[in-house]
Amino acid sequence: MNFWDLFWLILILASFQPLLKQRWLEAARQRIIRKLESKHGSRVITILHRQESMAFLGIPIARYINIEDSERVLRAIRMTPENMPIDIIMHTPGGLVLAAEQIAKALDRHPAKITVFVPHYAMSGGTLIALAADEIVMDENAVLGPVDPQLGQYPAASIVKTVSMKDANELDDETLILADISRKALQQVHTVARELMERRGMDVGKAEEIATQLSSGIWTHDYPISAMQARDFGLNVSTEMPMEVYQLMELYPQPGQHKASVDFIPIPYAPRRPSNGRQGNER
Repeated sequence: MNFWDLFWLILILASFQPLLKQRWLEAARQRIIRKLESKHGSRVITILHRQESMAFLGIPIARYINIEDSERVLRAIRMTPENMPIDIIMHTPGGLVLAAEQIAKALDRHPAKITVFVPHYAMSGGTLIALAADEIVMDENAVLGPVDPQLGQYPAASIVKTVSMKDANELDDETLILADISRKALQQVHTVARELMERRGMDVGKAEEIATQLSSGIWTHDYPISAMQARDFGLNVSTEMPMEVYQLMELYPQPGQHKASVDFIPIPYAPRRPSNGRQGNER
């Protein structure tokens, strides 16, 4: 074999390496999902949005809840027997209100138990989906977020507030139309959030109060709602996260073309014990 034959062989093998790696990751993910399903007797559905590299080009793709996601989740729910629980593993910055509402309402109509697992964060539309769960399992440091709609780059609540501070004669038609759409979007999300919490057994008055807090824009859109605060809202929140969920998250890596800004030795350490039975700050 001459140099050029070897060169082309290496080039061909290198071009297939990302595809083989992706196949291995998919097989490993399926093994963990099957393990969780066997453990809980449930259908496991993942909604995980991380930036992954394309197989050959290495271009990171921004991910969020979209219509394709809702189509796939609805198909999975249709294929699930009515008496079988559904476990949703979710890691998402949010996305389209329409898609999130479709998923939330489909889960709400499923007769068996719905559990949503949040290992890191489920913001905006992800939180709306979580409101359809009978139980939300969060890591102790995981967060949910407000569900107030965003129109383009601006929060709908901020558009409404800004317009209310001005004389209508000072505003152009486009701004007035935008404000009208914003009011409708706020009311729409508020109604869905309230109805979901009421159907989970929350008191009507309490559901109205929490829906208002989540949807009215009293916080910034990236305000972190901890497990403790979500529990204070009256949501059924647990922090008993199965280890398999963390293992599954490890199989959805961020793109590897750049050095990670956070690094550590990925093994658990035993607690340090004082030597010679001494404690405190002795040196």
